[in-house]
Amino acid sequence: MKRTLIVALVLSSLGVTPALAEQKMVQVKGSDTLVNLSQAWAEAFTDKTGKFVAVTGGGSGTGIAALIDGKADVANSSRDIAPKEIELAKKKGVNPVEIAVGIDGLSVIVNHGNPVKALKPEDIGKVFRGEITNWKQVGGKDAPVTLYGRQPNSGTYVFFQEHVLGKKDYSTKMNQMNGNAQIIEAVAKDASAVGYVGVGYVVGENGKVVASIKPLEIIAKDGKMVSPLDKPAVKSGKYPLARTLYQYANGKPTGDTLALIKFELSPEGQKMAEKEGFDTIGGDLVKKNEAALQ
Repeated sequence: MKRTLIVALVLSSLGVTPALAEQKMVQVKGSDTLVNLSQAWAEAFTDKTGKFVAVTGGGSGTGIAALIDGKADVANSSRDIAPKEIELAKKKGVNPVEIAVGIDGLSVIVNHGNPVKALKPEDIGKVFRGEITNWKQVGGKDAPVTLYGRQPNSGTYVFFQEHVLGKKDYSTKMNQMNGNAQIIEAVAKDASAVGYVGVGYVVGENGKVVASIKPLEIIAKDGKMVSPLDKPAVKSGKYPLARTLYQYANGKPTGDTLALIKFELSPEGQKMAEKEGFDTIGGDLVKKNEAALQ
């Protein structure tokens, strides 16, 4: 926000209208999971190049829709672009090109006072479908479960529904929040709460878990408990809720958009991703990115 305000004041002093300024900026829209990291990338990119980047959230679906409508140069997404979105894009002459920018250990969080330490993915699904309604059913206290999740335009909402709920509906009693930060705040205040957020929101700038919340470990198929904070496990896929974070551009990116993406994928940009709590890309994802950007 500070950077945005500074940019606006500088442009105003130069006599540049907001409309013209917007045209000259790289427009990045979408995933709330990626928005903090994307803003950090944008600030560093501007400091290095003098080129301005406007970053807004709103959810993965919002970002992809903006790309398709020609209102964004880059769509941040915490899920794969859907076939129907690709079809709509092609009808409008847009060719979505996918770039992997980071790895997220999607985290199921509870209040720090909750004695439950780990759950199986299938039990988490039952919790969010409303089939498990009391913590004593999974080894906790005799207390009702309060659900906090995202809204349907969120890529995290979609990913969690597909991979944890088995593509079934969420409980109608789930509180739908606008973003990860709101879920963190709600869970920190509610002793019966459970929610899900990107791992970048679980760890603060000091590298420690945010006060008053606790990320649950996930019980993998081999029976071992795996934490979303275990970066090697997340990067290798041993953590069951690991996912790739993407950016989408219309065709192979060029100009300032290409320069921004290359900075994000550079060693410096990937170190910034690690600082925000995410993991770096590697292996096949690097090769796919190289093919997409050549």
